[in-house]
Amino acid sequence: MSEPKKIAISCGDLNGIGLELLAKIFADERMFQFCTPVLYANGDIFKAHSSIDGIGNVPCKTISNLNEIEVNKVNVLQIWNEAVTIDFGEPKKDLSQYTVTSLKKATKDVIDKQLDALVTLPINKDVISNQTFNYTGHTEYLRDATGQQESLMFLVANTTMRVGLVTNHLPIKDVAKNISQANILKKVQLMHQSLKEDFGIVKPKIALLGLNPHAGDNGLIGKEEHTTILPAIDKLMRDGIIAVGPYSADGFFGMGMYKQYDGVMAMYHDQGLLPFKMLCFDEGVNFTAGLPIVRTSPDHGTAYDIAGKGFGNPESLRNAIFMAIEIVNQRQLNS
Repeated sequence: MSEPKKIAISCGDLNGIGLELLAKIFADERMFQFCTPVLYANGDIFKAHSSIDGIGNVPCKTISNLNEIEVNKVNVLQIWNEAVTIDFGEPKKDLSQYTVTSLKKATKDVIDKQLDALVTLPINKDVISNQTFNYTGHTEYLRDATGQQESLMFLVANTTMRVGLVTNHLPIKDVAKNISQANILKKVQLMHQSLKEDFGIVKPKIALLGLNPHAGDNGLIGKEEHTTILPAIDKLMRDGIIAVGPYSADGFFGMGMYKQYDGVMAMYHDQGLLPFKMLCFDEGVNFTAGLPIVRTSPDHGTAYDIAGKGFGNPESLRNAIFMAIEIVNQRQLNS
């Protein structure tokens, strides 16, 4: 077995479920065979989450710099010292500074190749957004932090489906005007590249969904399929990318057609994420494709309603950690 990968983990919302799930995962010491986690937070905060009933013993060590990292432990890099009060399940704006600091420091250390990959714990976008962090989510921040023009929000359940989005966190009223041929081409090209380089699929086959109900019904319920999506598909095919569609989203998922494709490109957030989470919620992973670093996250949010109660399902976060390791290994194999 290769040396365990060093995984940077941003703390997410301190009152949410992320740190609790992380503790639950590493209470199983077999996880340390695969990775050495470095949590960007505060030792007392992690102890508060790991002491929730039912989690068990979590080997951990508070460190002040990356030179102190130890294997077989959750290494908590102490990035703030002041005492912070935890109120499980409560959205608190005054805690957002810690979430942002953790994300920025963890991201920088992965960009600087101090650590192998980044796993981000869930945030509350409303709580975290302010004048100094004006982003609608991790995906958009990481695109800018790594100096990329584009990235792809890619929801992945390797045994079931992989769904990407042309538009991410946009109001529905703004979706149609952001569905351009250029945007579709960029996103599908990123998906195609990721399927090859990150997932080892030699000749990916990608399905595109329509924007309108019934994929526009031949122009009766909207014309974007004919004016924008089909020309993009034609261009992709000429460029050697196997792209098929546009499909009516309801029938595509309802009839299980997603099983025939390596990737599915949805036009907007709920069109892709609703069926994905219905079918893959426990196993799904949010992966940001198109970055020079590897970043994954569980496919769920802060789960305030069950935070601190000890019965959250850690499967998605565990899969996010394993997927980060697998993609790092795949990229090293390619290099």
